Amino acid sequence: HVQLVESGGDSVQAGGSLTLSCEQSGYTPHKYCMAWFRQAPGKDREGVASIDTDGGATYEDSVKGRFTISQDNTKKTVYLQMNFLRPDDTAMYYCAADGTGLLHRSYKRWGQGTQVTVSS
Repeated sequence: HVQLVESGGDSVQAGGSLTLSCEQSGYTPHKYCMAWFRQAPGKDREGVASIDTDGGATYEDSVKGRFTISQDNTKKTVYLQMNFLRPDDTAMYYCAADGTGLLHRSYKRWGQGTQVTVSS
């Protein structure tokens, strides 16, 4: 039974940086695409960044140049480095595994989320 556990969320001021981590526990027999999504109060869940099995990354337009998704060599941990944070980045951030790109309905497994709050 694979579980995803996010960490690294915090409250920061605009312009600051955070690194989110998503660790997979349990046996993961397959390699698959992983992604970060976020959801702000009253808004739909949106894709932030995904990384495929070859290491190729896809980003939502508003985070391009500011966020970087990466994996460790074991592919069990995925990171989201977030720089130049803005108040509109405030949201609950979720890690997801085994899906396609930034299509949230395609993902089979989800973490519980980690809160990122950016103040102006």
